[in-house]
Amino acid sequence: MEVKKENFAQKFVKLVTRNPIVFLLLIAAVVVGCIKDNFFSWANLSNLISNTAVRFLIALGVSGCLITKGTDLSAGRQVGFAAVIAGILCQRGDYTGRLWKTVPEMNIFLVLLICIVIGFIWGAVNGVIITKLHVPPFIATLGTQTIIYGISLVISDAQPIGGFQKIYTQLINGRIGSPRSFHLPYLLFVALVFGIIFWVIYNKTRFGKYMYAIGGNEVAAEVSGVNTTRTLMRIYITAGIMYAIAGYLLAAKSGGASASLGQGYELEAIAGCTIGGVSTTGGIGTVPGILIGVLVFELLKIITQFLGINPYYNYVVQGLVIVLAVALDIRKYIAKK
Repeated sequence: MEVKKENFAQKFVKLVTRNPIVFLLLIAAVVVGCIKDNFFSWANLSNLISNTAVRFLIALGVSGCLITKGTDLSAGRQVGFAAVIAGILCQRGDYTGRLWKTVPEMNIFLVLLICIVIGFIWGAVNGVIITKLHVPPFIATLGTQTIIYGISLVISDAQPIGGFQKIYTQLINGRIGSPRSFHLPYLLFVALVFGIIFWVIYNKTRFGKYMYAIGGNEVAAEVSGVNTTRTLMRIYITAGIMYAIAGYLLAAKSGGASASLGQGYELEAIAGCTIGGVSTTGGIGTVPGILIGVLVFELLKIITQFLGINPYYNYVVQGLVIVLAVALDIRKYIAKK
């Protein structure tokens, strides 16, 4: 029996129908760029890249949880907690508003290491609650989300944190090229490095294969010899580390930190993953798709800003996109069944 090959037009139509949100937002970006000045500018592109880079790290952390049919609602609060810790430890020694006055001015790379260790611990806590206590990921991470936020408020005394070391903010916000012409933020290269690392993990390692196997059918994976408990622990620990790195970067990028920093980022990360093809039904998702999904979601924010839409309506639009993305994902799953 001869297999009929699809031509370019058929492939393109199939690609569009499978990713309608992506193409609609790209069309919207082109339209807005034609009617609004400075939309297609290096400054706007640099802003888009910087915002996408940090959110991409968070989405990479969430992606493993989603692929295994779980979730992590504590992601945003973990980012905020890491930002608070990084902000306090990276304050200048001569800053009069220092929170921990008895702690000496610290090396920013040592602070990064401390944040990673803290992220490891929080990820392990989520992993233990889910794998050992058998609490559903939704409830487990909802609980730890509240705990982390409370600790952040206590540590920061619910106050904004500033007075960072100049090297901390300059390094994170640095760029290659001239600010007035072609330039690329350092954060772009951070995102690319982690993107490559995760692509290798997801596609070339046993851990990645186990992750997709659990997402496809956890019982079958366990029968096949996959240590599901260990794999899930690693997934949530990896997620915690990614949130910690993102929080460290976000504090410097924002020039300040507070317990509320990162609020709602878990929903943005989940939305970016879903738009990028990570299925909520488990077992499906790619790193390039995640990057595209996050990029498109950040593009949506910039489009609404340039159109002068009331910022409060942004939440309405973003919520509709999230619901639509999940609905389309479920529809694909039902069609396959």
